[in-house]
Amino acid sequence: MTSHQTTQTMKPATAAKKLGVYLEATPAEFQEGVVSRAELNALQSDPPEWLQELRRNGPHPRPVVASKLGVSIAGLARGGVTEPLTTEQIDALKQDGPEWLQKERATQAEVREEAARIKERNAARSEQADRD
Repeated sequence: MTSHQTTQTMKPATAAKKLGVYLEATPAEFQEGVVSRAELNALQSDPPEWLQELRRNGPHPRPVVASKLGVSIAGLARGGVTEPLTTEQIDALKQDGPEWLQKERATQAEVREEAARIKERNAARSEQADRD
């Protein structure tokens, strides 16, 4: 009995998420097909011009927008940003520095500090447990 290995494929939405791009801004042939693992790897290692352009100028999906602004996705929603933004729009928001953005950045900084504190505490506890 021989086993046939099937090619692992994914929906375009999954591939777009893995590539960090907004699906609706990708070419029609990307949106309408399926993407194999090999194709995804090829897109990541040697991105075509359309992918480079999307990554450079957008529109960017919410996780990328949140990352570029230094806030959480929930923070974007609280700030009223629900649509994908271009790099130009993100840069304009950074320059304008609206109150909601400053507040969400401060909140995100607090969350990171708390996570670091908990990580240190847990490491110290683990170290103590190893000594006991």
